[in-house]
Amino acid sequence: MTGETELNETPVEAAVADPGQREMPGGVVSESLEALDASREDIQISIRGLGKTYRTDDSETVAIEGFDLDVKKGELISIVGPSGCGKTTLLRMIAGLLEPTTGSIVIDGRVCEGPGPDRGMVFQDFALFPWRSVRRNIEFGLEIDGTPSADRAARSDELLSMVGLTDFADARVHELSGGMKQRVAIARALATNPDVLLMDEPFGALDAQTRNLMQENLVNILSQTDQTVIFITHSVDEAVYLSDRIVVLTKRPATIKSIFDIPWEWPRDRAAPEFTALRKEILEELREENVMN
Repeated sequence: MTGETELNETPVEAAVADPGQREMPGGVVSESLEALDASREDIQISIRGLGKTYRTDDSETVAIEGFDLDVKKGELISIVGPSGCGKTTLLRMIAGLLEPTTGSIVIDGRVCEGPGPDRGMVFQDFALFPWRSVRRNIEFGLEIDGTPSADRAARSDELLSMVGLTDFADARVHELSGGMKQRVAIARALATNPDVLLMDEPFGALDAQTRNLMQENLVNILSQTDQTVIFITHSVDEAVYLSDRIVVLTKRPATIKSIFDIPWEWPRDRAAPEFTALRKEILEELREENVMN
């Protein structure tokens, strides 16, 4: 964060103060934070000076430092970076599951100080309850909120149809394939209609064919909602296929190396020259940050 905070600024105004121009490498390339600040009414998530340091009695590991990012309403942003650079740490801080060491996260004008119903999370390992049916897994958050049973049933019916699992409403988790389990996890995250959907490598455990199908399913599901999505992935191909923007992180301590805008509509052709060219450019960015180099 640059510049000094005015004495009459509110905590939120101070948290989202202009961080200044950031130079980005070439590519399909991206808006600076300064450019995004010019249309603040479109910004749903504003991250400034974010840092996370893990400390023990005899060691200190800086996972993330100096992280600045604005996310627009309804945007799908993928975050890619070297293994172990802090992608999941970043997502958990946005979810309110981890407290930042420095900096701030502001969501819809409110400083993030913990978990909230405005954010839903989808995990790589599904995190479903094996003793519950598909329907009752989807309804879990609604039960916690005290939603009446009739309203829960109506909402789960809607989501079962959306994710193509109506015929499996009463099935148990062990009866489902990996792709079906992840569709249940996505439906559960959407059940309470969160403003922001946080996805931590949700398709990472799936085989390549199922993963591609799930990416198509996700695009179809999100076309029926207005959620903002932050998507963590190790797959550049997946990021290019799904995203409005791709944020490339440096090796640890992670900060933003570059941001790529993707203006193409869906469905996207993975074999198109522009698709393969962008994938190659992002892979080269990551290769430069590989922790083994």
